[in-house]
Order: sequence, then C-alpha cells, then structure tokens
Amino acid sequence: MEKEQAQKRIEKLKKAINHYRYLYHVLDKQGISEGALDSLKHELWKLEQEYPEFISKDSPTQRVEGKPLKYFRKVGHETPMLSIEDIFSEKELFDWQNYLKRILPREDFGYYSELKIDGFAVTLVYENGILKQGSTRGNGLIGEDVTQNLKTIESIPLRLYPQGVFPSKEIDKKIREKIEKGVIEVRGEVYIGKSDFQKLNRNLEKEREKTFANPRNLAAGSIRQLDPKLAASRPLRFLSYDIVTDLGQKRHSEEHEILPVLGFKTNEGIICSSLEKVVRYWKEVSKRRDKVPFQIDGVVVTVNDNSLLQKLGRAGKGMRGNRAFKFAPEQSTTKLEKVIFQIGRTGAVTPVAVLDPVEIGGTCITRATLHNEDEIKRLGVKIGDTVVVGRAGDVIPDIIKPLPELRTGQEREIRFPKECPVCKGKLVKEEDQAVWRCENKNCGAVKMEGLYHFVSKKAFGIEGLGPKIIDQLTDAGLVSSAPDIFELEEGDLLPLERFAEKSAANLVEAIDLSKQIPLNRFIFALNIRQVGEETAIDLADYFSSLEELEKASQEDLKKVPDVGVVGSKSIYQWFRDKTNLELIERLQKNGVKIIPLRKKEKTLGGKTFVFTGSLESLSRDDAKNKVRMLGGGVSSSVSRDIDYLVAGGNPGSKFGKAKKLGIKIISENEFLKIAG
Repeated sequence: MEKEQAQKRIEKLKKAINHYRYLYHVLDKQGISEGALDSLKHELWKLEQEYPEFISKDSPTQRVEGKPLKYFRKVGHETPMLSIEDIFSEKELFDWQNYLKRILPREDFGYYSELKIDGFAVTLVYENGILKQGSTRGNGLIGEDVTQNLKTIESIPLRLYPQGVFPSKEIDKKIREKIEKGVIEVRGEVYIGKSDFQKLNRNLEKEREKTFANPRNLAAGSIRQLDPKLAASRPLRFLSYDIVTDLGQKRHSEEHEILPVLGFKTNEGIICSSLEKVVRYWKEVSKRRDKVPFQIDGVVVTVNDNSLLQKLGRAGKGMRGNRAFKFAPEQSTTKLEKVIFQIGRTGAVTPVAVLDPVEIGGTCITRATLHNEDEIKRLGVKIGDTVVVGRAGDVIPDIIKPLPELRTGQEREIRFPKECPVCKGKLVKEEDQAVWRCENKNCGAVKMEGLYHFVSKKAFGIEGLGPKIIDQLTDAGLVSSAPDIFELEEGDLLPLERFAEKSAANLVEAIDLSKQIPLNRFIFALNIRQVGEETAIDLADYFSSLEELEKASQEDLKKVPDVGVVGSKSIYQWFRDKTNLELIERLQKNGVKIIPLRKKEKTLGGKTFVFTGSLESLSRDDAKNKVRMLGGGVSSSVSRDIDYLVAGGNPGSKFGKAKKLGIKIISENEFLKIAG
C-alpha cells in the first residue's frame, strides 16, 4: 500500500472504530462483533507501525501508551469542580426551594433530576476536538493530571465526532466551530458496573487474591495508578453529566441532549416542572435502585435554567442551585446493646446482635447477624461498642466493623455459649467447620425451625401454614412433628383463635393438596444437613426413587454432582438413623406420595439461563427448576457467559444489558418450547 493510500485508510479506520465505539458505549448497540472490531484495530495498528508518522493522539491504538509515571502532575481547573450539598428528606428539599426564593424571588423554578452515580469525578478537556487533558477533582481548584489512565477507558472518546442532531442550529454551529478550533470541557464520573465488579472479585477469589471492597473505591484507585496498563486492565466506564464550556446551551437538560451527540454516554434524567415531580422521580428510582447496573446513592436536582443557576451563585464549596437528594443510607452507626444466640433448623448456633434502633435504607433495624464465633473474633467486636451496621436490599443487616476509638472501657467481651441456650445440650463444632451446633434431636428450637422449613414454599409449600400457625398448633399440642400435620382435621382447628369453619376447611384442603410432592422437594423438606434446594434436585435427578437414595452408599453419593465428601457423609448418616426412617414411614402412612422425577434427556446441558420480568404460566422458581432438570444452569446476573435471557412482563435492567452483549433474548413461550 502506498503512503497516501495508507494515510487515507488510517483515517477511515479511526473513524469507523470510533463509530462502533459510539454505538456500543453510547447507544448500547453492537454494530459488529468484538472479534470484527478487534480485527479493525489490529489493521490500524499494523498500518501505524509501518507508517509511524501517521500515529496521532486520537488514534484508538493510543489508549494505553507510555511508561509508568513517577508522580501525577498538578493541574488547575479554570472553572472550579464544586461539590454538591446533600439533603436526605422531602422537608429539606422544600426548605431548599424556599431558600432559593429568598435569594431570587419568583413563583417557581424548573428542575432537572438525574441519577447520582457513586463514582469518581473527573473533567475532560478537548482542544480542537482531541482529548488534551483529563484530571481529577482534587480540592476543587487543583487536581491531578490522569490523562493517560482516562484514555484507557473505551467510553471516553479520544476525538469528538458529532453523530446525530444537536438541540438547535445555533448550538450545532457553535460546537462545530469549537471542535474545529477551540476548547470543550466535559465532566462526569468514572465508575465500574455492579456485574463487572462481581466478576472481577470472583476471578480474584479463584486466584486466591485479595478482593476489593466496593466499585467506587476500585474505580478511584484505578484512575490514580501511575501505570496506565493497570487502569486498562480494570472494567472502567464513564458517564458524563455536565458541559463546562458555553456551547449555547440555555438549560442543563440541553447538555444531556448534546453529550450523546458528541460521543458520550450520559446519565439518566428527567425535566421536573415542580418539586412534587422531583419527589415522585426520587421515590421511583429508589424502588429500582438495585436494578440500576451501577451504584447510585440518590438523585441530583439542578435548577434547569442555566442563567438562573448562575444568578443563584455559589455558597461555600457548592452551587446554591443544585442539591444531592440522597437515599436513606445503607450503613449507619449505633450501639450494640447485647448478643443473643439463636438455634437454626440444623442445630446451628447463630449469634445475633441486639442494637439500639437505627434507620437504615428506610427501615428501622434492631438486630444484625454476627454469623459465627470466628466472625466475632475477626471483627473484635464487644458488647457496648459503637458499630457500623450495613444493609443492602433485602439482605439481613450485619455488623461491618466496631469503632474501638469510641470505647469507654465499659465494653464487655462476647462469650460464646458452651451449651445450647434452649435445651442446655452440649454444643459441637466439627473439624474445619466455623459453626457450633446443638446435637440434641429433641431440642425444642431445632424442632420448631425444622417444622417451619418443612412447610415452607420450596419444601411442602402448604398454603396458609406459616410459622405463626405452626406455633399455634404446637402450643395447642396438635403438632409435635411433621407427620402430625397430615393428621389434622377441621374439628381440631375450630377451637383455635382466628379459625372459623371456612379457614379451617381451607387449611385442611391445602394440607391434603400438598401430599403429592416431587422427590426433590421432599428431600429438601427432610432438613438434611448440607442439602439445600440445588443438592436436593441433583439427588432426585440421580436416584430414581427415595428407596434408591436410602440404600445409596457413601461412594454412590459422592458420584452425584456437587455433593462432595462432606455432603455425602451427612446424607449417608441421615438415612442410617432409625428415627429419620420412622419419620419417612409415618409421612407415607399419613398419605404423602412421593413423585419421582421423570428421567429426561439433558437437552439444555451446558446452557445457562437468566430470567427477568414476570412470567405468566409458571413461577420463576418453577422455570429455574425446569432448566436444572434438563441439565442447564441458572444465573442471577447477565454476563457474556449467558446463553439465553428469558424476558417476561416488565423486564428489568438485565434486558438492556443482554441486548448490549448480544445475548439471545427469548419470550416465555419460546422458553416453554425449548424446555418441552
């Protein structure tokens, strides 16, 4: 290829690669496969090696360049990178508006509300359309030059190629002039998506390396590495939310229209004509917070009119005209008042911290798990400590850490009991196990937890028979073990509080309907140590009947996928216990009929499914069981390893991510055809 042809080809390749980068990182579309894109990049790299005089700063091959720095150069911000004041309640939000009206009297202000990304703020300066400098916030006036690290992030364009339509002809003209000759400054957040973060930590665990605490710290730490190759190895992304340069934009919302055309992925946001609409949006976002693919901790509310925003001016380190309307915190501090010890269905002893009530994530928390004795030692926590308590989503709150610097000397060591707090039986801890257990089969706590488990949804699933009714039945002397449940009659229930003829008849009917039960759910209901829902399915699939499972040797059990040495020993010993066999015999005498799983071909072997949205013809659990029965796998998160995403009604964020990754998306009906 001649030199002139090579130069033209290089320019075309650069433009094409940037276009596909734009499709993927801004529009969530995959124009060509990763392999095809890599091929274009490789062709560009080879041409640049042959003609190095044509290598430019905006070339995609220059994302990772140069040797590690000795230190970061300090750079000043022409326009200060200000912080945003936080507010935590609707009252504070309306108080803020009243404050604005005192400064600038008017009937109302229009607002723009957008997600508040919990990331690492940076600013990007483009000179003549090419990325010249990227820097951190620092103290707001002076930051650090981290350009070479930011260039490794694919979602940051190295050159501004306008694609699409700007809000007005005036803005279009001004931007194109600035790209031709001038400066454009854009600000946003560097972040790591939740699924990328989890995948990274899983890989580190496999390599027995130290994992990272949270995505925000990892993103910040990656950008502040002196070697750009390390930043390039991390799954960093960029979301823009602000244009510093005057490009003719009159409203903040227009900046969110301009940014995608310039080649930036921008944050989700809406125009709100009133604070009432801001509150509605804040509440709606808080409900789907866990489904957002990156960490957010609130909504940023900004006076939408840029001229009004400037008139309102600054106060301290931030603008008067914007606020971060935060969600209820997922961590807080409180006092650990005492520790109680609970007994689970397998006899496991769990220490539970009783806390001075504290609000976390919109819920009043009074207790948190301490997991086991080893965790108490690891934390070094004491009764009376001020502790950091965490809660994410529906997860049981737990103690993150104590704050020993706040101790008074009155704190007391947590002493793990030597005997069961319920039956006073001896506690036993097996070798290589972290859990102490009560070995007394007649322990009242173990028996009650076992009954709750037996009637639960994934076991016998008896409708209307929950822990409160179980407690009522045991207090009345009607139920002392699982087989007693199937001997209940309407007349037994009528004398009990809250039971009338109809409710008594409904419960007896529900019990009768539950008598026919698939083998896997029956095994799960038996409460065998080391046997969860997945293992119960594996056992039911491997053995054709309960009788075969009863007769299985320890070696036979080891052959079952994922059972292992500890599991096989536990299962084998359970079926050698005369009391347990008598339990099964009584259940069968009382009408329980165990349905073996039909042996099916492993038509979904090696295929992994993710489910999103609501299904109409079957429950999510039933759909997952179908996949497992046919040899497939089920995942809770979307990644490139997934084969199918099954989309029901109102699918969540998983749908968009699967589309972006090119994963096959199928409907519920298509899934049912595949699953037979």
